[in-house]
Amino acid sequence: MKFGCHVSITGKVHLAIDRAIARGCETMQIFSGSPRNWRVTELDSRDVEIFNLKRAKSGMDPLILHAPYLVNLGSPVRGVYEKSIRTMMATVKRAGELGAAYVVFHVGSHGGAGKEIGLRRVGKALEKILLETPPGVVVLLENTAGAGFALGSTFQEIRSLLEQLRWSERIGLCLDISHAYAAGYDVSTKRGLEESVSQLEEVIGLDRLKVIHANDSRAPLGSHIDRHENIGEGFIGLPGFRRIVNHPGFADLPFILETPRMNPEDDTRNLSIIKGLARS
Repeated sequence: MKFGCHVSITGKVHLAIDRAIARGCETMQIFSGSPRNWRVTELDSRDVEIFNLKRAKSGMDPLILHAPYLVNLGSPVRGVYEKSIRTMMATVKRAGELGAAYVVFHVGSHGGAGKEIGLRRVGKALEKILLETPPGVVVLLENTAGAGFALGSTFQEIRSLLEQLRWSERIGLCLDISHAYAAGYDVSTKRGLEESVSQLEEVIGLDRLKVIHANDSRAPLGSHIDRHENIGEGFIGLPGFRRIVNHPGFADLPFILETPRMNPEDDTRNLSIIKGLARS
């Protein structure tokens, strides 16, 4: 089990390694570029070389890339759909360039077209993306809180995508704890956590779970509101996270924090708290 957080690539991409080390990370997540821009800019080859050298020296592993927020593979709008596919392809190729194991993306929104249609569009997009990108990178579906037209808030919806893709080894799950709680999976209690993990194992399989996004929830159970909170300060709480990080179903997985950040010390504090829970 390793703990890390999402860190900025502002300036030079290799500076992200320095920021991760300063925060106490053992693993890390970065954006491939601006999270609110379609364009994935080219990286300077020297910067990539320095990034890889720093990462090898630090032992920072695995490296996870998060796709831009604009990506929506379930969109019924042709322009958005096509740009989403191109951006995802560029992100997966960037992951290969940086030696990242995983690319995480939000499943998307059907925009009113209906879940069945939206999920079918996501599946077709992923088929194309996997066909035209480096085979060594695994794409992870991130579960959602389920607000509005959001797709992927239930394990059954995630499974439907895996089935469309014939259970390709290049597709897995990134479980966001806050999103799961807001979607109705009560991971805050002992019984609720056991039931949620059992459902995950039965419907998807724990072997498909590759990354945990460790975020407390500012919104209550089943609210479908996506609001991250500091570890122990939300509805899941410290006892809930103690059970989560010590659950055998999550052993050996990377835990990535996306908790609220006013300054770098917030990441350091949250990492210290969750590491302490894992040892208690």
